Amino acid sequence: MGNPQPDLLYSEEEEALRAAVRDLLTDHCDAAGVISRAESGTPHDLALWKSLADGMGLAGLLVPEDRGGQGATHREAAVVLEELGRAVAPVPYLTSAVVATEALLACTDGGADGEGVLASLASARRIGVLAVGLHTAPGAAFATARAVDGVLHGELTGIADAAAADVLLVPADDGGLYAVEAAEVTVTGQTSLDLTRPVATVVLDGARGRRLGDAEPAVRRALRAGAGLLASEQLGVAEWALTETVRYLKDRRQFNRPVGGFQALKHRLAQLWLEVVNLRAAARNAAAALSADQDTEVAVAVAQAYAGQVAVHAAEEALQLHAGIGMTWEHPVHLYLKRAKADSIAYGTAGAHREALAELVDLRAP
Repeated sequence: MGNPQPDLLYSEEEEALRAAVRDLLTDHCDAAGVISRAESGTPHDLALWKSLADGMGLAGLLVPEDRGGQGATHREAAVVLEELGRAVAPVPYLTSAVVATEALLACTDGGADGEGVLASLASARRIGVLAVGLHTAPGAAFATARAVDGVLHGELTGIADAAAADVLLVPADDGGLYAVEAAEVTVTGQTSLDLTRPVATVVLDGARGRRLGDAEPAVRRALRAGAGLLASEQLGVAEWALTETVRYLKDRRQFNRPVGGFQALKHRLAQLWLEVVNLRAAARNAAAALSADQDTEVAVAVAQAYAGQVAVHAAEEALQLHAGIGMTWEHPVHLYLKRAKADSIAYGTAGAHREALAELVDLRAP
């Protein structure tokens, strides 16, 4: 018999987690505040991060209890990311609590150094970032620093949330993954489409690092989890776009009737609803596969082959159907379109994931 089909419905605990996160974001992550931060030199909301990661214990969801975390699963982390996507929250949850944490969990020979870094991320005392370009797909080659006796040199580009990091996990050409303190590197911001998740260039010029383990398996695991759970963030973006567009079209009147009553718009919204429902199934399946550690490559590839186009389509429809008001800087829809566009190439494009899926199918063929 094969593996049983996962239950993709949300549990009571997951719904309770969703409600708690949404309440906090409603109170502390309003659209005007996010836009204001996007215009400033400090786009990350570290006060919100402290409330989420420290106050609610969300930074350590994926870390076992005996290693200083909450001992939850990817399903719970996916629910958190749905809500963060719905609010376009400028916090380093995906990069620190998921990607960097997964890389550390894969380092079995990191010793006290590795456990110390992991515990500091789980408790939200520090923010960690994997120094691999945000565009890198789970199965793709990744850039490395040059290592000489634990001293690192080189330049790594496209590193998401590097400006907020306290410690960077740097893959090196000797096959190791090194923990490097942020004070040891130079971080220079790059032009980012999504101002709520900025990317940067990291320059290492004689930076001292502590080897934690082998880079290859750690990076692969981290990128796979990042890509799989990114689908839940994209789901949150798409759901916000659909919900807000429906609300607006019910209120907006033209020719003395609600705009949403026009048949052509109903068809567009119905099609978008179907796409969002399908995205929810794909994202939930990816989270369930990561939680059970079963068929993760296929589930993640399927989710990311589909998620990007749906999130972008939803945000584009929201922008168009909000008409003139949607074109203004003050309306938050542009934040969602930019996040959707940036997410569509994060951790691999849809095309890269379709190619990976085709290879997996060929390998499994009799």
